Amino acid sequence: MTPGWQRFALGEARITTVLDGARHGDGPYPTFGKDRSQEEMAALMRANFLPETRFVNGFTPVLVELNDNLILFDTGFGESGRKDGYGKLIERMGAAGYGPEAVTIVVLTHLHPDHILGVMTGGKPTFPNARYVTGAREFEWWTSEETRNGPRAEYAKMVETLVVPLKEKMTFLKDGDTVVSGITAFDAFGHTPGHMVFELESAGQRLMLTADTANHFVASLQKPEWQVGFDVDPEQAIATRKRVFDRIAAERIPFIGYHMPFPAIGYAEKLEDGGYRFVPETYQLAIASEGS
Repeated sequence: MTPGWQRFALGEARITTVLDGARHGDGPYPTFGKDRSQEEMAALMRANFLPETRFVNGFTPVLVELNDNLILFDTGFGESGRKDGYGKLIERMGAAGYGPEAVTIVVLTHLHPDHILGVMTGGKPTFPNARYVTGAREFEWWTSEETRNGPRAEYAKMVETLVVPLKEKMTFLKDGDTVVSGITAFDAFGHTPGHMVFELESAGQRLMLTADTANHFVASLQKPEWQVGFDVDPEQAIATRKRVFDRIAAERIPFIGYHMPFPAIGYAEKLEDGGYRFVPETYQLAIASEGS
């Protein structure tokens, strides 16, 4: 029932979130709260008017028009996901008025499959005119001998097939580096060893792109200390969640999370118990852009 994309202004930037697809499955437990019990998770879901043993996981790449660039953050499932109802990024970009050739920069927040499978189509770059950006540490870890021969070898093979061929067109970022003027990368390790978040600033307005720092709007935010099965280093991911969302809550910065409920943008309210409440954006940014 969703149109699949939503656009808003932030200062002089124009931002479009695109739903690549949504997966219905069992959970959130034990993927979320794997160090807890099903009963604890069921109680948390029940308290938030959510089903206790089923959930929907969305995948939301982001387009940013800024300073003559069209920057795409993450690429979804691409052609490999279409049989399962995912891989809708290109179709929905078209509905929003963008062709893949218009993308000038592709930012990969980290190199998990649901973020990189869309970089190639038919063995060729999906975004033929783009350069690519990812974290230096992230790329090094996924292409290391240790990872290629370890428990995540299957994912490393995807990186080798899809991302490594683009290496000559890639820029590798470290903490505090910029993608373009107005978009700054910050280390947010734990989910993967080189996972990064990005702060966008335009005309005095700010937005955080938190990628997979939190992967469920209740389980990961209200209970940031609960472990998540997708996190390579669960304890580091917990510390990162608290650090990133403490700042977002304290500074009242809107954020886009890759797996937040579509259109995936909202705020984080700090709760007395140390967790956060996800507050969906409604008209705050429309008011902020009045007169611009």
